[in-house]
Amino acid sequence: MDQLLAWLISPQFYAQVGAIIAAIFIARTAAKMLLTRVSWFAEEPDQKSKFAKVRGYFYAVRTLLFAALCYVLLGVAAQIVSSVFGVDWLIRIARSISVVFLIYKAIDLFITHPIVRTALLYLCIPIATLQAFGWLDETIAFLDSVEFAAGNIRLSLYFIVKTAIVGGFFFWLGTTSNKSGQNIIRSQETLDTATQELIAKLFQIALFAGIFILMLQVLGLDLTALAVFGGALAVGIGFGLQQIASNFISGLILLVERNLTVGDFIELEDGRSGILKELNMRSATLETFDGKEIMVPNEKFITGVFINWTRDDPHQRYEVEFSVSYDTDIRLLPDLIVAAVSKHPGVLQEPEKPDCELKAFGDSGIEFAVEFWIEGIDDGNNRIAADLLTIIWETLKENDISIPFPQREVRILPEQPKISIKRKSAKEK
Repeated sequence: MDQLLAWLISPQFYAQVGAIIAAIFIARTAAKMLLTRVSWFAEEPDQKSKFAKVRGYFYAVRTLLFAALCYVLLGVAAQIVSSVFGVDWLIRIARSISVVFLIYKAIDLFITHPIVRTALLYLCIPIATLQAFGWLDETIAFLDSVEFAAGNIRLSLYFIVKTAIVGGFFFWLGTTSNKSGQNIIRSQETLDTATQELIAKLFQIALFAGIFILMLQVLGLDLTALAVFGGALAVGIGFGLQQIASNFISGLILLVERNLTVGDFIELEDGRSGILKELNMRSATLETFDGKEIMVPNEKFITGVFINWTRDDPHQRYEVEFSVSYDTDIRLLPDLIVAAVSKHPGVLQEPEKPDCELKAFGDSGIEFAVEFWIEGIDDGNNRIAADLLTIIWETLKENDISIPFPQREVRILPEQPKISIKRKSAKEK
């Protein structure tokens, strides 16, 4: 307390307080003058004006002027007071606080991503604070002293914290880089879709492998440990990860052989179908016409049977069935139906024109079927079977052709006399 009171009443203390107040006042005044009198800070630049990009940077950092001037002027004040009075510890504390304030303002101004912004606020600010006050080395030494050792393995609290921070950063970096890189690859119109997907997946594998090795280097781990890790991974694959490895290798085979391409219409063995939306490292995603997504392991496309409706030729043939009464002239009917169906814009004339054929003689009427070609799949937005059935119904109605419906005759038979059967008893026998 005596030492504290001596500091509080000493000329050196008041000199430092005065220097701090003077630096803050000058920084506030200078910041206001720059914001009001310098047009690059005061006015948002027009995109068509000269040096628009450079002026945009100046306008963006205008809110950092006060914090930056405080940091600079406090450094000048520390030099002056130290040369005159021989002490500057209080000014250095104030300057450290100004550094933290400057970093906080910069993060708040430029970082808009919520996850990155939260990570920087809760990581960079504490680290900057410790570094500014000179406590970072002591804090690292304390965290490193809290350890767990088992044989040759040593895990400290500092290593765990560093691994979490570095791992989170590299995971975010890998995810963001992978997304941006794949978007750039898929936007190359000179490459076909299959080649784009192959290059995108190879890029993804190489990116994450490189980031993993880089993370090991940053953490200070010896890369020779990968040999032991690789051996353990091989054993794990042999026992429990063989399905994951199989799906991974199957995905690479599909990309190389180009049996599947994003946008193909796939029908599985169990009857489920959809458009191939994504072909990932472990599984493929089929999007159905009703908005559902089916996750299919890549191995299913190698070991199972599936139908690729649109791999080489998007043209497909379908048929719709209908029936007419037995009093219809079946020689004139096909021409009427074909002429009506051909007027639909979705019905193709190549590779074959629509065809109306007699299928069978049913219980209630004569059964016909119209075969037609369309481009794409007869489902979703491209579904035209319902339109053709409507056209067929209107055509039959215009030509007074009736569509039969099942009829049944019920006969009620007269009551028959009951017959009784009597068994003989043992005495009668």
